[in-house]
Amino acid sequence: MVMRRRRFVRRGEAMVVDEMIDTAVDVGSVRLASPIMTASGTAGYGTELGAYIDLSQLGAVVTKSIAHFEWPGNPSPRVAGVRGGMINAVGLQGPGVDRWITDYLPPLLDTGAAVVCSIWGRSVEDYRLAADALAKAPAGVIAVEVNLSCPNLEGRGSIFAHDAALSAAVVAATEGCARPRWAKLSPNTDRLIDVASAVMASGAEAVTLVNTVLGMALDRTTLQPVLGNGGGGLSGPAIHPVAVRAIADVRAALPDIPIIGAGGVESGWDAAELMAVGASAVQVGSANFADPRATSRIQIELVEEARRLRFGSLATLTNAMSTAFHDPRPTPR
Repeated sequence: MVMRRRRFVRRGEAMVVDEMIDTAVDVGSVRLASPIMTASGTAGYGTELGAYIDLSQLGAVVTKSIAHFEWPGNPSPRVAGVRGGMINAVGLQGPGVDRWITDYLPPLLDTGAAVVCSIWGRSVEDYRLAADALAKAPAGVIAVEVNLSCPNLEGRGSIFAHDAALSAAVVAATEGCARPRWAKLSPNTDRLIDVASAVMASGAEAVTLVNTVLGMALDRTTLQPVLGNGGGGLSGPAIHPVAVRAIADVRAALPDIPIIGAGGVESGWDAAELMAVGASAVQVGSANFADPRATSRIQIELVEEARRLRFGSLATLTNAMSTAFHDPRPTPR
């Protein structure tokens, strides 16, 4: 429960009025104190954002994707600004799950943050080994996000999330983590609904929609790609409508599955929009690069959006589009 104080002026004097908005939401079996989380790949492996915001006040900190092995990532340059956002091909650089548990996780848990560990692999067996290694992580790791959709290593023809059967096999193989699993899916396929259905049938408790959109940008002087890997993943405001549409389509086809929304969230309204079309929670990604306080700010703004729309809780924003479509001012809840 979050209390926000608002100031009103009456007869020339300031008056403070307390109003309360219930911020707790459920994602499958996981209860979050707030629907706002960091997105994988944008907040490091540990306390990187802790100097700017109180990590314990977020719904969760989602780590950069980690494999069961140490991985150096792609050649530089890895990140570049483009119109409407940024493009990256970092290549999932990481310390490996075992080292993350011993070196990075303890100080992160010491902040009071709820932690979601994102994992990746180049094969089904890689995912299984990463998940099995997470079984020994402390209870503060509340869920595992299975990253099926990064385009930077697997190539356009072999991204796991483009194949429903392969995605299902990966999710089934990660059961050893002994935690709820969220499958992070790609918008770069016309089989998104099939893949979402398959991963849920294989043991996922939720899907995260969406990861980056495949893209490329050139240097104006050299006419060569700005990224060392050539192409990469586009993120930021340019992909926000893609995320809205993907969530709405999956919600319409699969009305009962929990969805975590991601993609170009830069304001409280962006977060509310993803929730209104079906997301139970929202991840903030690229905005953290421009403003390391963005996730905390967006969390505050989302509360204000709920108040403006006359909702008494953030959870009731989920699936609100059908109500708002018929009545632009929903009745208080």
